[in-house]
Order: sequence, then C-alpha cells, then structure tokens
Amino acid sequence: MSEKDQQHPPTNPSRLSKYPTPSSSSPLPPPPAAAAAVSVAVAEMARVQSKDSASTPSWFTPKRLLFIFCVINMLNYVDRGAIASNGVNGSLGTCDDKGICTSGSGIQGEFNLNNFQDGVLSSAFMVGLLVASPIFASLAKSHNPFRLIGVGLSVWTFATAGCGSAFDFWSIAICRMLVGVGEASFISLAAPFIDDNAPVSQKTAWLAMFYMCIPTGIALGYVYGGVVGDHLNWRYAFWGEAILMLPFAVLGFVMKPLQLKGFAPAESQKAQTVASVTEGSETSSIVDHESEGISSHASEKITKSTGASSFWSQFSRFSGDMKVLLQERVYVVNVLGYIAYNFVIGAYSYWGPKAGYNIYHMSNADMMFGGVTIVCGIMGTISGGFILDRMSATIPNAFKLLSAATFLGAIFCLSAFCLRSLYGFIALFSLGELLIFATQAPVNYVCLHCVKPSLRPLSMAISTVSIHIFGDVPSSPLVGVFQDHVNNWRETTLVLTSVFFLAAGIWFTGIFLKSVDRFDEDGEIQIPPASRANTKPLLEGNSDNFSEA
Repeated sequence: MSEKDQQHPPTNPSRLSKYPTPSSSSPLPPPPAAAAAVSVAVAEMARVQSKDSASTPSWFTPKRLLFIFCVINMLNYVDRGAIASNGVNGSLGTCDDKGICTSGSGIQGEFNLNNFQDGVLSSAFMVGLLVASPIFASLAKSHNPFRLIGVGLSVWTFATAGCGSAFDFWSIAICRMLVGVGEASFISLAAPFIDDNAPVSQKTAWLAMFYMCIPTGIALGYVYGGVVGDHLNWRYAFWGEAILMLPFAVLGFVMKPLQLKGFAPAESQKAQTVASVTEGSETSSIVDHESEGISSHASEKITKSTGASSFWSQFSRFSGDMKVLLQERVYVVNVLGYIAYNFVIGAYSYWGPKAGYNIYHMSNADMMFGGVTIVCGIMGTISGGFILDRMSATIPNAFKLLSAATFLGAIFCLSAFCLRSLYGFIALFSLGELLIFATQAPVNYVCLHCVKPSLRPLSMAISTVSIHIFGDVPSSPLVGVFQDHVNNWRETTLVLTSVFFLAAGIWFTGIFLKSVDRFDEDGEIQIPPASRANTKPLLEGNSDNFSEA
C-alpha cells in the first residue's frame, strides 16, 4: 500500500450506507431498530383504540352516563343548599330587653360567627375550586379525564366528612376549600363528556338536564339541611352527603374509563412517547459510535433536566391555550354575562331563606324557597334547553335566549320583592326564577361550542373559575356587609336583583359578534391514519357519528 493510501485509508462502503453524503438529495431512511419501534408504537395505538371500542360495556350507554353525572352534580349542589339552610347554617343567640337569652343554632350559633364570617363559609369552597379547576383541565391532556373525576370525587367525599367533624371556624373553612378541590375535576370535565355523547339534535336539551341539577340540588339541600339540622344535628347533614357520594367516587376508579373528543387515549400518548424516545436513542447510539460517546456526567445532566423541561412544556402549553381562549371574543362576552348573572344567583342561594324569613316572616323559609326553586329550576332549565334546540342550537340564538330570559326574569324578581303580600311575592318570584334558570343550558352551550374540542375542558374550567371568583365568591360576603350596613333585607334584595339587568345587557351584545361553531374542528391530538378506521362513538347506543379528532 502506498504512503498516500496509508494516510487516507479507503472509506468503508457499509458505513456510507448509513449516512447520506452532503450532495445526496434522497431522504434519510430511519435506522432499522427505530423504524421497528415506530411501527410497534403505531400498531399499539391502533390496538388500544380498537380494544377500547370493542370492550365498551353494553350497559354503559349515553343515557346512563347522563344519569350518573346528573346524580353527582345534584349531590354537589345539595351540599351548597344544605350549608345555606336555616337548619344547618343556623343563627346567632339573641337576648331580649329583659335579659333573657336564647342560644344560637347551627354552624353560626355553635361557632359564634358574624354575617361576614358566615358569608365567607359559603364561599370558602371556591378557593379550592378556583385553584384546582385549571389544573384538572390541563391534566386531562396527559391523564384520563374519567379517572381524574374519580380522584376529585374521592377528595370531595373526605372533605364533606371533615366538615361534619369540624371544631371551629378555621377547621370547617379549610374543609370547605377541599370540597372545592374535589368538585373542580367534575365541573370542568363532565359537560364535555355529555356534549360528546348527546344526540346532535338534543345537545342543548341534554346539557339542560345536567344543569337542571343545580337548582334542584340547591333546593333539595335547603330541605335536607332543614330536616336533618332540626331533628338531628347540622353535622349529620355533611356526614350523610359523604356516604351518598362514596359509591360514585369508587365508580370513577373501577369503571372502564372514557376518552374525550380531541384527546388521544393515555396509552396512545405513551406509545408515541416510547417511539420518540426509542428513535432518539437509536440515533444517539449511532452518533456515539462515531464520536466516541457522550460522557456519563453530561448524560446525568440531560436526565435531570428532563423533569424541568416537562414542567415548562406543560406551562407553555397552558399559557398558549389561555391566550387562544382569551382572544375569543364570543367566549369572553359569554363569561362576562355569566359572572354578573352568577353574582346574583350565588347571593340568592345563600341569603334567600334568611331574607324570606325576615321580610315575609316565613316560619318555613327553607321549605318555601326549596319548593319554589325545585319546581322553577327544573322547568326553567329544561325549557331553556329545548327552546334553544327548537330555535336551532346556534351561538347567536343562544345569546338571544340568554338576554331575553334574563331581562324578563329580572323584571319579575324585582317586582316580587317590592310586594308586601307573601302570596304575590311567591307568584312573581316563581315566574322570575322560571325565566332566570332558562339560561343554564344556553350559556354552557356557548362555552363548549365557541372553542375547538381540545380546549373545552379548559373553557369550562376558566368559565367556572371566573363566575365564582368575580361572581358568587364576593357576592355572599358583600351582601352580608351591605345588610349589616342598611339593616333592611328588602332594600338589600332589590339592589342585588338589579345586577341581572347588567347580565342581560352583556349577553345582548353577544348577538352581534361574529361567531363560529368549532365543535367539529380537529383536536390537537392527531390519530394515525392506520388507526382511524377503528374510532367509534365514545359509548354504545350513540347513533351520531363524530368527526375525527
């Protein structure tokens, strides 16, 4: 061999076959092991989706899913009504001019709370709800949403049991915060599940049935809290709620989990991750052989940075989703109107029985408000859903119904509190509530349909956070402070009811906004073409075909 050949040995053709020369225009084929890993991952995704579709229990139909979610939602709001009832909430002890004192009753009497502290208790669960709702909505992209609901209901169950065992103001306030953490998972994820499985022609009606449980649950809570508090003790009301919710918390873990439209199954996401990591490992291995490897110290640094990168990736995605959400004017206007609406509803639900007792001297204010709210809540909420479906469920039609129903309802409620006759009040207030509750399905329909499917959990979460942090969280304490200042429940209720007109005006502007129904837009998780043939509606018994997510 010549001296020149010794200095520049001939290149091994087999080595050149792995890498293209700079002048090569042909694409680089993947290494055999990496290509095999990708093929296995895609096959695994198809297998998982096929298995999910084929093994769905025949008894778990869309209607049964709706029923289960309705019962859970009702229990959530029974808790709201129970803590507001005179039997559970109670009153402070009083002393007459002769010095004869009577002991207080319920939570307020046992812990000697003023009206502001009492109002804080009604809103304490919102703290947990506000913090946890966006977290659960973000986790839905990497964890099965159905399992997240099971986790949330478990927290709710233990928290309500803790409320019954509270020993002072701060202990029950902390437990009320944890109740909100448990409720957060359910509130942001249940409505998208229902919207996915409802027949196309009855989507608003199904949402109406679900949200009908809000007034029904609050009303039942008034009655339940009054009966249990008067005949046993206020603590038993919370323990009873925990026992009733426990089976549903267990169900969230043992039942086969469902998937949401716009999200790939967790197993598929894991398969994609495995494929990516495996392919990267193969490429890294080839480079290592050529460049004599990476030092072990550098490798450890890369491993340690993986967790931080994952966190910042999640945060970056959340920030991007929030930016898209807040740039959607239809969504923002809808939520602003909902905030003003919920400001009044939150104060009504908490102070209603006490105001009725003081204005009209109702001896059975819990039963009276409970009965009116049950009847009007059920009829109004279901009517709102069916009316929007008959009008043709579109976003502009939803805003028309929202503004008209709220405006007319405000007039009837305001007129009711002006009357001195108890029977006249009941008649007008019932008509007002009938119209006010007709908004429940349309407002949530807009939240679900003005964003693409992958943003629906976050849309519901941020809507929930907003209406509470700016609506009923401040309203109960503020109404308590206002009442302490004016000492006139009639004046307080008239000022509060006037806020309904603000909500009607905001929703009225939504009619003129350019809106697009994004329900059928592709989600951010793209299913490989090989596995799309295996996709089916989420539950058996749903005859509607869904667009590919």
